[in-house]
Amino acid sequence: MSESHTAPAGLAGLAEARDFLARNPDIEAVQLVITDLNGVGRGKNVAREELDALYGPGRNVAGSILGLDVTGEDVEETGLVWSVGDADQCCRPVAGTLSRASWLARPTAQLLGTMYELDGRPARADPRHVLARAVSRLRDRGYTPVVAVELEFYLLERDADGRIRPARGLVSGKRSDRIEAYGLGRLDDMAPLFDDLYAAARSLGLPVRTLMSEYAPGQFEITLEHRADALRAVDEAILFKRAVRGVAAQHGRIACFMAKPFAELAGTGMHLHASLAGRDGHNACADEHPAGSQLLRHAIGGLRETLGDGMAVFAPHANSYRRFRAMSYAPVAPTWGVNNRSVSLRVPAGPPASRHVEHRVAGADANPYLVAALVLAGMLHGIERGIDPGPPVEGNGYEQLRAGALPTQWHTALERAADSQFLADALGRQFLEVFLAVKRRECEKFGALVTDRDYEWYLDSA
Repeated sequence: MSESHTAPAGLAGLAEARDFLARNPDIEAVQLVITDLNGVGRGKNVAREELDALYGPGRNVAGSILGLDVTGEDVEETGLVWSVGDADQCCRPVAGTLSRASWLARPTAQLLGTMYELDGRPARADPRHVLARAVSRLRDRGYTPVVAVELEFYLLERDADGRIRPARGLVSGKRSDRIEAYGLGRLDDMAPLFDDLYAAARSLGLPVRTLMSEYAPGQFEITLEHRADALRAVDEAILFKRAVRGVAAQHGRIACFMAKPFAELAGTGMHLHASLAGRDGHNACADEHPAGSQLLRHAIGGLRETLGDGMAVFAPHANSYRRFRAMSYAPVAPTWGVNNRSVSLRVPAGPPASRHVEHRVAGADANPYLVAALVLAGMLHGIERGIDPGPPVEGNGYEQLRAGALPTQWHTALERAADSQFLADALGRQFLEVFLAVKRRECEKFGALVTDRDYEWYLDSA
C-alpha cells in the first residue's frame, strides 16, 4: 500500500504502523486483539512484516470468532459458523491502539482490531460497532458523550491445595484477611506490581489515574480519565484489563474480573461515568443544582426505565448474579440519587461543571463496549421522551426497593432481553440475536453442570 492510503474513520492509516516500527525496531511480533461479545480478547500473533498488509487492506479472520461462547466453543445458532461455511470477515486496526505489551518477555506489541464484512460493512456481531452506532446517534442530535470507566478487580493466587485465595503481598509475603478499604498499606505491599502496571499503562498511552484498595482482601480499583471520545475511552478499558492481567501474571498473581469470586466477599463492578457535551462544547449536564440539569435528569429517567431490559448485558454470566445483594455496594433496584452509593444511578458530588451520572449496575465481567452503548442509548431514550426520573433516593437505597424491578436471575434477564424493543434498537436486532444465541447456550451448559455443591446438598438427602 502507498503512504497515501486513507483509512475509514476511527481506523488506523499505514503511517501509524510504519512510525511505530521505526521507533521500536526490536519489536518482533504484534498481538492482534479482537474483542468478542463476552469482552474476551481473541486473535493471533502476526509478524512485524505483516503490519503493512494489516494496515492496508486488512486481515481476513474467521467471522465465527465473534460467535464463540465464553468457553471458546462455536455457537451454530449465531449464524456465524457452518450455515455460512465459517466464512471470513476482514479485521482492520483501531487507530491509536498499536503499542508495546511491556509485560511479555519477547519484544511484542499489541493492537486492537475491529471486524468488517468483506464488502466493507461493519460486522453485525462486533460489539465495538454497537458502541460506534450509539455515539453516532447522540452526535446526530448535537451531543458528544464524555465517558470514563472505573474498574474493580481482585489480585489472587492459588494456595498449596490449589484453592483460589486473595494474593499475598509482594513485599511482606503475607496474606491479609482484613477488608482494609482505602488501606494504603495494601498498596505499598503490592507496590512492585502496581509500579509495573503504571509503567505498562504509560507505554500503552492509557490515562490511568487513582489507585485504591477496595472493600475486600485482594480487591483494588483503578480509574481511567474521562474522554470526550467514548470509543477511545472504552478501547482504553479493554487495553487496561489486558495490561492488568499481563502484569499480574508477570508477578505470579492472577488478575480476576469475575463479578463475584468469593461468596463472602464484595463483588467487582464496572462503573461507567457519563455526561453529554452540547454543540458549544460545554457540559449539557452542568447545573448549580446538585442533581444536575434538566437534561441530565431526563437522561437518568431513561436509564431507570431501561435498566431491567439491559440486565443481560450488565450481568452477562451465571456468576454475575451472585453480586446483587443488599448492603453490598452492588445495586439491586432502578434507583437514583445524589452523592449516594446505595443506588444504581448516582450523581456524584462536585462542582457544577462536573455534573454527570455514574452507572453502577454492571459487573467488571461485562463487555465495556456493550455497557457503554446501553448507557448512552438509555440516556438518549430519556432525553428524547423527557422522562422524569422521579425523586432521588435519600438515605439507604437498599431499604427502598421495588420488588421485581430488576431481573436478578440469569434466565429471567435473558427472557426480558429477548422481548425488549429498546435492546433491539440500541444494540441492533442482528447483534441482539447473536448475543442471545450465545447467552442461551451458556445458560444451558452451565445449568447442566453437576458440581460439588450438588453432592453436598443432595447425595444423602434427595
